[in-house]
Amino acid sequence: MGLTAGKDDGGGARSAEPAARTLAEFATALRLDQIPTSVIARAKDCVIDTFAVCAYGSTLPSSRMVIDYAARYGKGGSSAIFGTPLKVHAPQAALANGALAHAFEMDSLVQPGVGVHPGASLTAPGIAVAQECGASGKDFITAFVAASEVMYRLGAASLHSSEKIGFHAPGLTGVFGGAVVAGRLLGLDAAQMAHALGIAGSLCAGLLEFSKSGGGMVKRLHIGRAAEAGVLAATLARDGHTGPAAILEGQFGYLNVFCRDTDLALLTSGLGTVWNTLRITFKRYSCHITAHVPVTAVLELKARHGVHGDDVAAITVEGSAKMVSHHDIPEPVDITMAQYSTPFCVALACYRDPQDPAAFAHDALSDPAIRALSRQVRLQVRADPHAGNPLASRVRVKLKDGRELVQDVQYFPGMPQLPLGREELREKFDRLTKFMPAQRAQRIFAQLAELENIAGLDQLEMG
Repeated sequence: MGLTAGKDDGGGARSAEPAARTLAEFATALRLDQIPTSVIARAKDCVIDTFAVCAYGSTLPSSRMVIDYAARYGKGGSSAIFGTPLKVHAPQAALANGALAHAFEMDSLVQPGVGVHPGASLTAPGIAVAQECGASGKDFITAFVAASEVMYRLGAASLHSSEKIGFHAPGLTGVFGGAVVAGRLLGLDAAQMAHALGIAGSLCAGLLEFSKSGGGMVKRLHIGRAAEAGVLAATLARDGHTGPAAILEGQFGYLNVFCRDTDLALLTSGLGTVWNTLRITFKRYSCHITAHVPVTAVLELKARHGVHGDDVAAITVEGSAKMVSHHDIPEPVDITMAQYSTPFCVALACYRDPQDPAAFAHDALSDPAIRALSRQVRLQVRADPHAGNPLASRVRVKLKDGRELVQDVQYFPGMPQLPLGREELREKFDRLTKFMPAQRAQRIFAQLAELENIAGLDQLEMG
């Protein structure tokens, strides 16, 4: 069902059509039976993963502030705040669940990265609206995939350049994705969906200053706010509110304001034939994705050579230019900066098990051994980058006895090249929901695994 920008003007030539309209037509026309089964499976896995990270996120003090806010202003609604018994109105549920999903650096993203977080940005507003309007599991899956495909293309067209000028990319792309998933569930037609995208463009937000001077709680809010704004955009568009037609490619649109580098053709390339939902990647560790391959390399070296953090004199990590420009933070001042810091995460992996989110607790920030080793981690741009995979890294560990250990790693389990099986996904789910009664967690996992068979998501147990 491939779609391309533009439409026939009646004389055989194709007139230019705003990209938002082309994307809106795709999103509103997509049917479940057009989606490959592998794509449906990845979408369901993403929802399972997102519930688990939200549930864990709901236990954190920073999340409690957002939950309390949502409960205060969303009373009387029917949309669940994941991991809690609370139900609120859809906008507040989207806000809370988006923030909970991103609360501890464990939510899904895509690889190669284009600045989108499908789990947090789509599950949070999607489930909230689906529960409010009683949509079916099939309706939700279709909406999720439609939004995933649109949101990925917005990120791809930006060439992931928004963060080069200081914007936190998922705070931008997530609003558009949220508008599509909510709009599809609200029954918007193509014209209304295009307006929802037009409205969404004026609701984008999120700055990266948290990575430079602390105050990292706000990073969690960026995706929550994007999810909430997506619901707002779709709801207003349904009710007749309008937005600019050329919101994506216009002079003052998304690509020209929020991005440094762009490729307009990627906005609509391969719609309905190339399924970028299959690029969804699940995290192993509670840290920024840039550190995942270096951390995996450290764990492999520890296992192979039996080394411990106290044996290490210095570490050099060769990786992407973005790792060096954005994540070389040897002295983080709060836990969010620490999770964003490749030197800190690599040092932590030498002493703790990074697969356990508790390893990144606040006491790690003040651990003198981790802090000392973090100062001895040097980041360099890799001279021979891996084509198509900027995460590929080479880690050199210099031991105090004079030996040097070297490990090249391209992928970590959870990336599309090394996908997690359902049992591995279940292990992460169980680890993150262990505070819940076991039978309840098992019921939720089973429901989400068979999401397409649920007649109404208002009956879905989420807390």
